[in-house]
Amino acid sequence: MSYLTTSDGTDIYYKDWGEGPVVTFSHGWPLNADAWDGQMLFLAQNGFRVVAHDRRGHGRSSQAGTGNDMDGYADDLAAVIEALDLRDATLVGHSTGGGEVARYIGRHGTGRVAKAVLISAVPPIMVQTPDNPEGLPISVFDDLRAQLVADRSQFYQDFAQMFFGANRPGATVSKGILDQFWLWSMQAGLWNSYLSIKAFSETDFRDDLAKFDIPTLVLHGEDDQVVPVKDSAHKTAQLVADAQEIYYPGAPHGLTATMQDQVNKDLLAFLRS
Repeated sequence: MSYLTTSDGTDIYYKDWGEGPVVTFSHGWPLNADAWDGQMLFLAQNGFRVVAHDRRGHGRSSQAGTGNDMDGYADDLAAVIEALDLRDATLVGHSTGGGEVARYIGRHGTGRVAKAVLISAVPPIMVQTPDNPEGLPISVFDDLRAQLVADRSQFYQDFAQMFFGANRPGATVSKGILDQFWLWSMQAGLWNSYLSIKAFSETDFRDDLAKFDIPTLVLHGEDDQVVPVKDSAHKTAQLVADAQEIYYPGAPHGLTATMQDQVNKDLLAFLRS
């Protein structure tokens, strides 16, 4: 397996497939790089080099005691990009990974970046604040933390229902999709997944988005029960100059799995544009 060690001694697992223009993938909470396999295989078969890493504390990477915030996540992405000397890369992030991509650009610029894709992403800011009154109350995230600590295995099973929209009438989400969400989530350290809730919910990405100077695709499901589209994608598209927007009616948060073929088609079209 492929690993690199960051400046603070954290081992980061990554996968690197295919040849051609580079696309990196940053995964959602509390998953790992395997959540991108459907996109990575498709793009590798269509002439792209695809790279994805397990966020610190998740999957096969070290369960680090420090750096479990957006600055740390962004710096780990930078470590992968620099170790592999990736250039003219398209950075793709889902959910928390979208925040990671935004913070990477905010901290490290776009010198190695050609394009960005934010899918069901948490920016600009999720939590309710005086200057973000439409956000979700902090009590929502306190409740997530409480459920995680009380019984994380059952919590992940319950959360998967909302993540993929399996709780909606007529939903046809397979048991396999729900089971793999639980499996990947259980590989994350409790400390790391607990701290990551604060990272994805309370980080303000508005200044980061202002630094986007590359073509950007904002893609979101209109029935996202985890990251409401009106408080995220709609606002992000207003903050990123000339952002391209694609919205899927009735689609859930985990649309990279439930609408894999359509997402892959739209992603490929943007990469080739």
